[in-house]
Parts: sequence; C-alpha cells; structure tokens
Amino acid sequence: MATTTEVAPPSFVKLQLRTAYGPVYRDVSTKAPRESRADEIPLIDISAIYGDLEARKKLAQDIKHAAENTGFFYIKNHGIPESAIEGALDASKTFFAQPEDKKLLVHKSKGKWYNGFSGKYTAMASPTEGLDYRESFSWRYEPQYDPDPKDPDAVPEEVKPYIRGEQYVWDGTQHLPTFKQGCITYWQECLKLARRLVRIFALALDLPETYFDSLTTYPGSDGVFNFYPAMTPEEAAASTDIGLGSHTDLQCFTLLWQDMNGGLQVLNKDGQWIKASPIKDTFVVNIGDYLMRLTNDRMKSTVHRVYNRSTVDRYSMPFFFGFNFNEKCGVLDVCTDENNPAKYEPISCGDWCQLRFAQTDQESDSKIAAY
Repeated sequence: MATTTEVAPPSFVKLQLRTAYGPVYRDVSTKAPRESRADEIPLIDISAIYGDLEARKKLAQDIKHAAENTGFFYIKNHGIPESAIEGALDASKTFFAQPEDKKLLVHKSKGKWYNGFSGKYTAMASPTEGLDYRESFSWRYEPQYDPDPKDPDAVPEEVKPYIRGEQYVWDGTQHLPTFKQGCITYWQECLKLARRLVRIFALALDLPETYFDSLTTYPGSDGVFNFYPAMTPEEAAASTDIGLGSHTDLQCFTLLWQDMNGGLQVLNKDGQWIKASPIKDTFVVNIGDYLMRLTNDRMKSTVHRVYNRSTVDRYSMPFFFGFNFNEKCGVLDVCTDENNPAKYEPISCGDWCQLRFAQTDQESDSKIAAY
C-alpha cells in the first residue's frame, strides 16, 4: 500500500529588496512574527537631549548601542507637543476621507519630486510581497517653513536645485482650511527634534556635537501621512498584499508616529520578523541607508515593513531626515582604520535618494503592469 510523506514547509524563503543598485535578496524565516524584546527595540528616554552636555553624552551611548544593534528604538519624552501630533492626525484623516477626485488634485504625477497623493495598489515596495495596500500624502523641504527662519530669496545657488518642496500640494488642498497648518506644524516640530538628535549621533560617533550642523541647514526632511484602509474580514482573509512591503529607509534616520493599531515589523539579525508594536506617547526611530554608509555599516539600516490586514483604519506619520541634498559626503574617518577601510564612495544624500527612486519606479511600473 502506498504511503504519503508530509513535506515540511521551508524554514526560510527568499525576500527581494530594492536598492539604489538593483535588487538584493535576504533569507527570511517562515516563523510567525513575534513581539520584539526590549534589548532588540529598546525604549529610550531622550529628555536628556534638553539637558547638559554630560547628560547628552550618556544619552548618545544609549542611542549608539541601539543604532549599532537593531537600528530601531522607541523614544519617549521627545518634546513634540501632543497638539502638533493631534493636528497632523486630524489633517491626515480629513485628507484621506475625501472623494478620490479631490485627492487626485494633488497626485504625485503633477510634480517632479514625489510630493502629493498616491493611492493604494499603485506601488510595490517589495516584489515578493504583492502590492502596497496603502494611500499616502507627502511633502518636502521648503525654506519658508523652516523653524530656523530662512529667506527663500537667500537660498545659496548650489542649494536651489535640491529644494524638493512643490507648491501644488498646498494649492490643491486649499479647500481643507486647517490641512496645511496641521502638516507644517507637525513637520516643523519633527525637524526641530531631528536637528537635536543629529547632534546626539555626532556625540555617539565621538565627534564634536555640532559636527553635522552645517549639513542640516536645508536638509532632506520629508513629511508623510500614511493611510491603511480597513478591510472587511473577508478581504483580510483573502488578501495576498500587505500594507507596505519590505524596504530600508533612504536618508539618515526616520521619526515615526504610529497609531495604536500596530502593523510595523522589523527583520532581525536571524531573519525573523519581530513586531514594533505601538507604545503610547512614543516615536519609533530607525537608521537609514545614508547614515549606515557614512558610518561604514556600524549603524544599521534595517529592513522593515507594515503588515496590515486590519479591520480598522490605520494611520502613521513618518518624517524622514537627511543631510542637505547638495552635500557630497563620504565615510567618516572615525569609522575607518587600516583593517576597516571605507566601503563606499562619496555621494550626496540627494543623489543617493534619486538612485533608489529611479530603481523603485522602474521595477514597480513593470511589476504593477504585470498584475
């Protein structure tokens, strides 16, 4: 009599990731995602950022450990007012609740720099994980809104080509009376915090605290609202897509506010997904590719995704921070020695981002067309 043998599912599968230089692959465990441990994604009280130099140096060591380990950590006592967060969340909910034709007034196709609205199923961050079940609205740096006041007419000539904000995002949302203010106020608070945090990163690298200040005068600083619409239980059960596919962030670091519904997952060193579950009154901070390059891979830009099959709406509000887009930077001398030479050529943060965007657009268009 014939017998059948059950075949165990593979313990790892291949995950394709987009990079500035084309696709790369990672082995990912098929185990179910688990909650992260405190040593993997630590919770750091950053109130010392507003304290004296010794307190800031101590904070820098905590952040250094997290940045060189998983590349992710939570921050509390961050100083961003709750009113700014609530104003931005209200703006986000108001925008995404609009009819499609209103959102299309600020569709990203109207501009050059990926500002504005993009709808769900129009992007694919990871080709192995299906289409992104996410809507988004984004805007980029404009000097007239900088919390460190800047005269738009006095922007240095070498910087002007790298200003990536575009006016149509505000012209097309004038019918939402408090929308622009909600966006800008939140963005300003994130930018103020990011400029303080980048000084902590300098201390973590044994550099003078102000080492990066001249590189953050007209910085990469992207505000984004993400909306993951609720699914019905039937849709959730049948879906083969996720909220936002596996990727790494591009610039120096990201500040992420997420609501309490969850969905963010981080790929740990063992190739297993761990959950960065929401913690009230915190932001998640993660290292981006550009800072990993500058530190010769000491600080880790870690793969993450949003796995969302929720039957309630989910909102998140990331802020992406990088150096002035015109400044070409190489690996920091403090991160090299005779046994550990620089792994990367100098490149500007702006050119680095454009390389990745070009790859993503090209690959996404071909994959989406095939669906």
